[in-house]
Amino acid sequence: MDPISLGIIGLVLLLVLIFLNVPIGFCLGLVGFAGLIVVVGWPRGAAFDFERGWNAAWAYLSFEPFSFIASFPLVAVPLFLFMGYVAFHAGFTRDIYYAARVWLSRLPGGLAMASVAGCAMFAAVSGSSLATAAAMGKLAVPEMLRYKYDKGLATGVVAASGTLGSLIPPSILMVLYGIFTEQSVGKLLIAGFIPGVLSAAIYMAMIWVRCAISPQLAPLPEQANWLEKVRAIKGVWSIVVLFLIVMGGIYLGIVTPTEAAAMGAAGAWVLAFLARRVTREGARSAIGETVLQTASIFAVVLGAKIFVGFIAVTGLSGVLSDWAAGLDLPPIAILLALSLVYILLGTFMDPLGIMLLTLPVVTPVIENLGYDLIWFGVIMIKFLEIGLITPPVGLNVFVLKGVVGDSVKLETIFKGILWFLAMDVVTLVILIVFPEITLWLPNQIWN
Repeated sequence: MDPISLGIIGLVLLLVLIFLNVPIGFCLGLVGFAGLIVVVGWPRGAAFDFERGWNAAWAYLSFEPFSFIASFPLVAVPLFLFMGYVAFHAGFTRDIYYAARVWLSRLPGGLAMASVAGCAMFAAVSGSSLATAAAMGKLAVPEMLRYKYDKGLATGVVAASGTLGSLIPPSILMVLYGIFTEQSVGKLLIAGFIPGVLSAAIYMAMIWVRCAISPQLAPLPEQANWLEKVRAIKGVWSIVVLFLIVMGGIYLGIVTPTEAAAMGAAGAWVLAFLARRVTREGARSAIGETVLQTASIFAVVLGAKIFVGFIAVTGLSGVLSDWAAGLDLPPIAILLALSLVYILLGTFMDPLGIMLLTLPVVTPVIENLGYDLIWFGVIMIKFLEIGLITPPVGLNVFVLKGVVGDSVKLETIFKGILWFLAMDVVTLVILIVFPEITLWLPNQIWN
């Protein structure tokens, strides 16, 4: 059978298994391994030779996935996760939200704006959108509801701002994107900083305008005095130090991203110990959650590596790249079509699965269109962020629903999300029209 046809059949079968709610890592590995057996054992114009296909697939499975997992850059993934979980269990998340709340409470929608700021700062040490939404949801949503905030605004702001964990460095998705596309992880992490801050600023500006026009959305809480504001700043220094350790080291070229992750993980532990916030239960939880999350990520990564091998053997990615280049369409039209695909996939799949599923096919197309892969990495993360909050199955929304319980209806959260979805589209348009916003900072460093 034609290898291209086999590749298409493999993609369709993979999507069917995902729709049937089979774990994404298992889907990728199973389809990839079975596909390798078929495509190698069934060369064009010859009879199917199962033994030949099995031996080739097993040889690939016994070497490539392990050599990929054993790579030095991937060590950054559990280290960044550990840094975020230690920061959460040490109470640093609570500190940054309190500081943002004290300083912004006088503004219209101040508590909602504080939630954006808190999510952005926690994202700087967590690297995970779902973890950011869950952690801040426990702190910010009850506080806003206590002051009679509109329930849609109170929950929508946290669900949307939680997505900043995938964009603001250090980002787990950025690390994996860099490894799979063979791009500089350091450049990608630095490139995500300005777009992440821009996203947070646009969220905050929208909240300020909405609440200034409709004050009933966000009643003003009691105001803090200057002494409380000064005291609140003390709680921010831990997060700032961790961010400077990680990104400062990369920015100055002192350490690699993996070494920066190690410094950040060790720094979080030391800071928690100095602040006397290390408890046996907290330490056990941080280690356990890191191990569990790392295992789930690496399961998907292993499956993706096997699937990438299958797609490479079929030659499907090259055919799709040539097909896209031959279309009588401008590159921006193809990019917009890809954005719709990513947003659609994001409604029912986790971001890591989407990224690793599509990279083998999409990367050659993007390169053939002449786009910079560092820039596209940030754009892809933004696509995935939008998918995380897009109805009907935005994962961040369901994570937040699990945190708030029955106090807020699911449809209320989705209604509150709509304003933030509109702002995400605005941010995405800005980043596409002005790619130098993304590339300026990494180019300043590496040039």
